[in-house]
Parts: sequence; C-alpha cells; structure tokens
Amino acid sequence: MHNRDTIIALATPSGAGAIAVIRVSGPKALEIAEMLFKSIHNKQLADQPTHSVHLGHIVDGQRVLDEVLVSVFKNPQSYTGEDVVEISCHGSSFIQQEMLQLFIRHGCRAAQPGEFTLRAFLNGKMDLSQAEAVADLIASDSAAAHQIALQQMRGGFSTEIKNLRDELLNFASLIELELDFSEEDVEFADRQQFDDLLNRIITILKYLIDSFSTGNVIKNGVPIAIIGAPNVGKSTLLNALLNDDKAIVSDIAGTTRDAIEDELTIEGIKFRFIDTAGIRQTEDTVEAIGIEKTFEKMAESQVIVQLFDAGLLNEESSKQVLQQIHDTNALYPDKQHLIIFNKLDLIDSKCLKRWFKNQPYLGLSAKTGEGVEGLKTQLLNLVQTGQLRNNDTIITNARHYDALQLALANIQQVQKGLKTGLSGDLLAIDIREALFHFGRITGEISTDDLLGNIFSNFCIGK
Repeated sequence: MHNRDTIIALATPSGAGAIAVIRVSGPKALEIAEMLFKSIHNKQLADQPTHSVHLGHIVDGQRVLDEVLVSVFKNPQSYTGEDVVEISCHGSSFIQQEMLQLFIRHGCRAAQPGEFTLRAFLNGKMDLSQAEAVADLIASDSAAAHQIALQQMRGGFSTEIKNLRDELLNFASLIELELDFSEEDVEFADRQQFDDLLNRIITILKYLIDSFSTGNVIKNGVPIAIIGAPNVGKSTLLNALLNDDKAIVSDIAGTTRDAIEDELTIEGIKFRFIDTAGIRQTEDTVEAIGIEKTFEKMAESQVIVQLFDAGLLNEESSKQVLQQIHDTNALYPDKQHLIIFNKLDLIDSKCLKRWFKNQPYLGLSAKTGEGVEGLKTQLLNLVQTGQLRNNDTIITNARHYDALQLALANIQQVQKGLKTGLSGDLLAIDIREALFHFGRITGEISTDDLLGNIFSNFCIGK
C-alpha cells in the first residue's frame, strides 16, 4: 500500500439505496474533488474550513452525474490524518460506479480493504489495538460485543497496556544505566520497588488473559448444545427459545439427524443454540452419523443443556437419569452443565424434588412455553458477565491474548531472576522481550506482514 496515493472507495454497502457515501483520502483529495465538484455557490473546496458540508454537483465535463453533498475534512483533523473528502450522492448503483470511475480517471486509486484505517494508524490517529477494534465494532451483532469494541476503540485497553509499558520501560532504563557503571557496583533501580511493579504487572496481565474466555464468547456467541434421547423435546425447546419453527418437530424418533444451529441475543449476550440428534443405539447409518456429530458439538460447546422427558420418569428410571448425568459430566468436566426436565405438566413436581434432591435442575414445558424464560435467565447466570457490567477491560482478540501470554512469561522470568540475584544484563534481556510483546499489541512494534494480515480482514471503505 502506497501511503502517498490518493485513495477512493465506497464507504456505504454496495447496491441501491437512498444515499451512498464515497470516501476520498490523500494528498490530492481536495485537488481532485475541486476539479469534479461544482458548488451551487461557486465555493472553492480548498478555501473552506475543515468539517464543513457543501451542496453542488459532480460533473464529468459538461455532463452532470448527480447533485451531492461534499464534506471536507482537512489534515490532520480527519479520520485518516490526511485530507479527506466524503461525497454523499443518491444511492443508484450506476451513479456510484460512474463516480468511482470518474475519480479514478482523475488520479485516485481504488482503496484496499482497511486502507483508510491503516492510514489512520500510520498517521498516529489511533494505535493498532484501536484500529482492530474498528473492525470489531463494524462486525458487532450484540449489545455486549458492541460495548467491548467501543471501549477498546476509545483506547481503554491500549491505555492500560501503554501505562504498564511506560513504567516497565523506566525501570529498564535504570537497569541499562547500571550496566554502564558495572565496575563501580552501583544500583539505580530500587529492587523492592521493581519487585512491587512486577507483582502489579503480573496481576493485571493474568486478569486480562483470564478475561479472554469471556470476551471470546461475547464476541462470537456462547455455543450451547441441547442434548438428550430422541423425542425428549430438544427441537421443541429450540423453537420455543427462538420463537420460531426452526427445527422439525415430530413424534417419530430420530427426526433430527443433523445439528441445527441458530442464534438468540438475550440481554445483549449472543447465544448459539445447537439442536442435536437424539442419543441412542441405532442401526440407521445416517442417524448414527448425526449422533456422532452430537458428540462433536458437545465438545465444541461452552454449555451443555441435557434434556429429559419428565413424563417418562419414575423412581427406578430416575436412577438411570442420574447415571446419565454423571456420565456426561465425567465426559466433559470442563463444560457448564444444565439439567432440564421437559414436559413438566406430565409429572408431579414433588416427585422430581424427591428423586433429584441433590441434583440441581430446571423444569419446564417447551410445548406450552412454561419455564422457558427461566431457562434464559439461567443461561445468563452461567455466562460470566460481571466484567462487562463493571466496564472492565475485556480481551477479545486472539493476537492480543498471545502477546499478553508471552509478556507474562517474560515478566515472570524477570521476577525469578530478581529473586535469585541475576545480573542486570540478563534481567535486561527478559525486560526487552516483555516490552517487545507490549509494543506488538499497540503497534509500537509492527511489521508489514502483521499490518497486511490485520487490515486485509477489514471491509473496503473503512
């Protein structure tokens, strides 16, 4: 990507609409726009103040393409830090393409994915973690994912990392200074203060690393596998949760032969429900493949909802149910496990309380909807959202997670060396490594390959 080119792209989704916005950024943005824009008041764009809007026409010679509003953002007070012109035109696909081609013929280049945000990063308008949050904000499809991306775009996470890096850098400088006076055996860095700083950094890094599990499910949705024997009401429950006839419901056992997935947002948290094939012994090859996939989905899920038909329960069968619950817990000990007795209207609730007095469970009727709202509340309780409610910093990016883990390992090595009296030159090596990984997060240390990989995932026009 050539940072001195003037680039252009459609900033709104392609296709017909009421209006479209075309964005131009670069050293010749105002000059090229001046050639093609005719103000109804004969204004010269170069003479207009930044953040101003002007009515006129885009013309190709004597041909008028459209009546438009042109917004002017002069450097450095723009999104990219360069001169930026945004053209709001009518949303005809023909008009959009005609304007793009017209500007390209007059010196613009079609922007690459994420190139506007890349320029914002290169021109110091935001750091790398904030730039990545822009893509997350565009992709957010729940209130929680939106909140996290917005907080990160505003610099909450990067400010925390920069502060840690600056404090560590100050001590690193003192230790490096000691190396220049090694023959005089002097210490400029107070070892006790340094150890206190390392303890604080380790605590913060561990917290941020632990938050990734929460951030990842908020960003991508909480995967929930609904499992159970055939005809216990798994598909009916999925339909009740979604308030839609998503899955086929039948009295015939083995109707669901493949995993059916859909999403539901509950109080800003996205859940991905997976209706699976009923688990049983079968000679049907297709059904057997579906059951095999059920176990795959259970392994991939964060929460396992194990459903039982309450109408079939008696004192003897309740013992078998408890064994099935125990077997599932033993098979997936790291999963959240929620036990549900469906068809609650077919059994005396006192019997359930007696048979399962030591087993937490939830009773409902997927057919009538009784207890479904209680299930939604229970699912929310299973997801750790306290950090979100408190506006704490939450990590959602795998690249940041990896860098934080490496930084933590280096800091722990520094602390170990400090306690064993390791020489300053060896301490300095691990400190430099930790600083390197901090810098990777914010972009103070980056490579062309890294930037290319990050911004290639952006949409064109952003």
